[in-house]
Parts: sequence; structure tokens; C-alpha cells
Amino acid sequence: MTRFTESDERLALRASVQALGRTYGHGYYLDLARSGGHTTEVWQEAGALGYLSVNVPAEYGGGGGGIGDLAAVCEELAAAGVPLLLMVVSPAICATVIARFGTDEQKNALLPRFATADLKMAFAITEPDAGSNSHNITTTARRDGTDWVLTGRKVYISAVDQADAVLVVGRLADARTGRLKPALFVVPTDTPGFTYRPIPMDLIATDRQFEVVLDDVRVPGDALVGSEDAALQQLFAGLNPERIMVASFYTGMARLALEKAAEYARTRTVWKVPIGAHQGIAHPLAQAKVEVELARLMTQKAAALYDAGDDLAAGEAANMAKYAAAEAANHAVDQAVQTHGGNGLASEYGLGAMIGAARAARIAPVSREMVLNFVAQHSLGLPKSY
Repeated sequence: MTRFTESDERLALRASVQALGRTYGHGYYLDLARSGGHTTEVWQEAGALGYLSVNVPAEYGGGGGGIGDLAAVCEELAAAGVPLLLMVVSPAICATVIARFGTDEQKNALLPRFATADLKMAFAITEPDAGSNSHNITTTARRDGTDWVLTGRKVYISAVDQADAVLVVGRLADARTGRLKPALFVVPTDTPGFTYRPIPMDLIATDRQFEVVLDDVRVPGDALVGSEDAALQQLFAGLNPERIMVASFYTGMARLALEKAAEYARTRTVWKVPIGAHQGIAHPLAQAKVEVELARLMTQKAAALYDAGDDLAAGEAANMAKYAAAEAANHAVDQAVQTHGGNGLASEYGLGAMIGAARAARIAPVSREMVLNFVAQHSLGLPKSY
């Protein structure tokens, strides 16, 4: 039976990453986010220390660990106030897919660059008309000699402006049936015909969202990741780590919000006692703390199942972890704001910026309704509702 308690090595990793994050802090992150900057400095230092490649196989220069180790890094940086959303897509989705399914040539070319954190790769699946139905993706790839030519449009693609390449989810014709089937392609962002533009968002974050257009983008034959016939399996091999990482991202954010709230409740005095002495303040924060710890535990379970190779059980747990983390983060941030009163929306305290970010957790990368659909169908055996 798979255990999902964390090892001493994992706990030491958490402590080291937390210490690094604290040297920057939430104020540093917010200043960058409000000025249009990026957390490049944090990324480079974390990469140099090997924190961003703990899941890359050791034979390619990585740490040789699993998604649980990378999720721990993601959570601790978020808890320290310097969340790195690019971690969710570059080392978690893209490096994982390439390590599991890439050709030897792709592994040798790309994984050492992931190991040094020199390579940043975005992930492009979402389309304006497909919604949550990945079977409706219209980005297509066609053969032209030995090359592939990609055409399509993607939206809400994170951090394309920082990426060297994008792992694009497209579709190609099945020679046996004539139907379109999914396929994954590595597309450098400087490829002719590949363009992107920012999508204006009311979010305060250093990693921004983009619309991507592929206008007859030509890539070589070896841009196709793995087999033409295994792309659906490859896709879900990347989506489970995505959910685990997103859960860690938001449990880290929730921990930061609760830390700010608890400190304020301990030190803010009204009517001669700290406000934290009142159950009207203490109990909601305690409830939020319980919810965050439950979400963290489910996230660790999901990571342990994934790293043990149990993709089916990991899919269920990863969806549950993402759902639990989103709800916990929203409650924690909301209660932290309430604890601060008017100060909860003052820029000085940094909580107002977390409201929109936490709310996004209920929407992306999969909505809570689709998670509930998954649990109803696959965990409870109920009829499919969509």
C-alpha cells in the first residue's frame, strides 16, 4: 500500500525552500506584479539550487525525485509569498511528459535544460470554443513532407512571454479512421507564424495570460512528442501533475494568508485584549487552518500515488486535492481579509491582491464543477452528466 507521509528529506527540502522564499518575501513579489515585472531572480536562484528540477531524472542532471518533491517546492515558495506559477507548467507538466513519453533524442536535448532551469516551457491546451471539452480542440497538425504544420488558436496560456518553447496540444488525422486524435508538439516561441498577445486580466500576478495564434507554424518531424497513438495517455500524464501542483500552489497561498491573519489577530488590540482572543475571530481562522491541512494531506496522497505509478488512483486524488485546495484557499483568504477589517484591503498588507488569485483556483485549470462531475462519475459510479 502506498504511503503518503513525507520523508525527512522532503521536510528538509521544504525548510530550505521556505528559507529561500523568505529572503524575497511577499512585498517583493507584489512590487514586481504591480510594475509588470517577473520573478526571474527567484527562478534563477531556485534553479541554481536544484529546487526546480527535483523531479527531473538524475541521469539527465535532475534530482531524481517525484512530483511530490516538486509540489513541496511550489507550496513553500507560495507560502513564503513568492509563488511561481510557471513551475506548474514547465517542470511539472512539460518535463514530466517528456521524461515519460519523449524520444531518446527529445530527452537528451530537453531534460538537461530542465535540470538547470535554463529551459522554460509553457503548455497550450485551452481554446476559446472548446471550454472544458478537450475533444473539441480545433488546433490541427498536418504532415508536409517530413515536417508538421500547425494551425489554431489557444487562450489563457500562462507565461508565454517568459517561455522558450510551448508544449502545444493539437490534433492530427488518424490514418485508419480519418478521425482527429490528440497530439503534443514542442514549438519554440520564435518559430515563424507563432504569435501571442496578452489578455488583460484583473489579477495582480507576475505570470500573465496570453492568446496564442499558430498560423501555419512549421516544425520538424521530431517536434511530435512520443508516439502518435499515445497522446491521450501522454496528455493525462501531464494533467494529473498539473492538478497536484495547482493544489500545492494554493495551499501555499492559503498558509500565507493564515499566517498574516494570525499575526494580526495576535497583535491587534481592541478593548484591551488582542482580537484573536475572541472566538468570533479565532474559530473561523481555526476552521480555515483545518481545511488547509486536509487539502495538503490529499495533495500529498495524490503525489504519492502518481509517483508510485498508479495513474488511475492519482487522477481521482489529484482532482479531489485541487478542489479541496481551491476551497480552502478561498476561505483562508476571505477570513484573513475579514480579520484585518479595513486593513484587509490596504495594499500594505497584501491580502487584497490575493482575493482574485484565490478565486481563480475555482476556475482553472479545471473548474470545480468539472471536478465534481469527475468524482460523481468515476468515484461514485453515477451516470455521466455531460
